[in-house]
Amino acid sequence: MRIGTLKESYVADAALFDSRTQHAWLALAAALLVLFPFVASDYWLYLACLVAINVASSTGLNILTGYTGLVSLGQAAFMGLGAYTVAILQARWGTPFLLNLLTGGVVAMLGGIVVGIPSLRVKGLYLAIVTIAASFIAHFLFANFDFTGGTAGLSLPPARIFGVDLDTSFRLYWLIVPVMLLMLFGAANLFRTRIGRAFIAIRDRDISAEVLGIPLLKYKLLSFGLSSFYAGVAGGLWAYFFRVVTPESFPLSMSIFFLAAIIVGGMGSILGAILGAVFMTLVPELLKLVFDWLPGGIELAVFLSPVRLVVFGALIIGFLVFEPLGLAEMWRRTRRFFHLWPFKN
Repeated sequence: MRIGTLKESYVADAALFDSRTQHAWLALAAALLVLFPFVASDYWLYLACLVAINVASSTGLNILTGYTGLVSLGQAAFMGLGAYTVAILQARWGTPFLLNLLTGGVVAMLGGIVVGIPSLRVKGLYLAIVTIAASFIAHFLFANFDFTGGTAGLSLPPARIFGVDLDTSFRLYWLIVPVMLLMLFGAANLFRTRIGRAFIAIRDRDISAEVLGIPLLKYKLLSFGLSSFYAGVAGGLWAYFFRVVTPESFPLSMSIFFLAAIIVGGMGSILGAILGAVFMTLVPELLKLVFDWLPGGIELAVFLSPVRLVVFGALIIGFLVFEPLGLAEMWRRTRRFFHLWPFKN
């Protein structure tokens, strides 16, 4: 079992991945991600793209809630801002999809900064209520403006690259997964910087952080902005994936989904956002398979949606009681136990 690390230079100490074991696992994961779309069915490619979108949005929420300690139930609203921005740009002006994704992220970031202004005065449950109010306001705007398509929403053409339409799950996989990986890499590096450490200090004790010279409003707004940017880009990917955006696409239950994902996966952990999003995305599919196998599966499937919400709530309570640090901590224990297998440092 690995009990220590030896760093011989500042470069080694600052490295994001500091052992051959990690490099080997990363190489294996990269190979699997590259090979997966060539062997998977359309159904599993659909799930892979959906998981990648949820991982990106969960990572953004983890920046805000897991690392900065600011509770938010408005992640779906910020995804909606990004999705509508991408849909409008793509459908009406046909601008490049990368520019659309960045613009969607920036628009969502500005919305997140506005919503984050009360965070200096309120926290906890009160801040959650503020973000819920923002969700209702966003839903009203989406449903009542002509340029958003009203209640009918907007349809958009597929993204194009080098004259090729990204109109299948296989093709979209090569857009969604690399963008998600880039966002994960950015988040992992963020918490090795002064900004990331300031977020953690605010989470641990905001009064002490302020005494140490950390301007709370600046960094809280920055955390809201970064989290919302991630949500906006994820919403843009969502728009390209489904190619239809309506006010009902981003309900409050979606925000609860992302909060459940980071709790189940492990708050304050990049790995937790990944494991939580993967787990919570696949739970409904597993329930669907179970219902199909049981007698009277069609009738039971009608109740899948409310049962899924009950399962989400039960998972949150269960992990809070039995494993507050989530799936990420369970993985860390397993990794520490088998650290010398199958690779050596």
